[in-house]
Amino acid sequence: MFIKTAGLVLREVEINEADKLLDILTRDHGLVTAKARGVCRSRSPIKSACQLLAYSELNLFEYRDKLTVQEAEPIEQFRELRDELELFALGSYLSQTVSLVAQEDAPNPELLSLILNALYALAKLRKPQTLVKAAYELRLACLAGFEPELEACPICGSASPDRFDLSRGAAVCAGCHPDDAGLRLPITPGVLDAMRYICWCDGKKLFSFRLEGENLNTLSSVTEAYLMMQLEHSFSTLDFYKSLLQYGDII
Repeated sequence: MFIKTAGLVLREVEINEADKLLDILTRDHGLVTAKARGVCRSRSPIKSACQLLAYSELNLFEYRDKLTVQEAEPIEQFRELRDELELFALGSYLSQTVSLVAQEDAPNPELLSLILNALYALAKLRKPQTLVKAAYELRLACLAGFEPELEACPICGSASPDRFDLSRGAAVCAGCHPDDAGLRLPITPGVLDAMRYICWCDGKKLFSFRLEGENLNTLSSVTEAYLMMQLEHSFSTLDFYKSLLQYGDII
């Protein structure tokens, strides 16, 4: 059976001198794994369309529950990400996180749109890396079923909470001390407004807000910690990205 779809390559693993296994987030079939024969050869006609972070039109052949890439044509290769190691490392982190949330045979257009829009914001719009990372992390948590409670403190009802409880997934007040109080991180009104925007805005406008300085750094710390806690996972790509930032400022 032949399957025609579009998909973003999230992971590539060389299995011999010529072939790779690809994890692909597809438009119509969710996360799939497909073998790309001969893709490691320099003259392979599908080489550019089957590289990490390439979004491509794909013709897949299914036989005995295994997929093989028959034809592939790139739609967007995000070349700008490949020209800067920091950007490519950040893009790799985004792909690693979304692959943990995506499911096989479960199409999720919002999930695919989220990572494509994030890569576009980094590569084409040149949005600040910290802003894109933070907005992506929190929105991904929402799509994974972990949307935090941000409208008001769930304990006292205040509309201006000043802490974010990571384990509870809620903005709370510093003075409220429930029996199940977990790790809490301070947040400013600006950070709270940004979190509300990220969770509730139209996905096409996700990266349109403005936040700078310490507020942006705080937002990034909170969203990263929250996503890691909810997914119960650490990411080698994030560690590598952070190691690169030690040698220069974030764009």
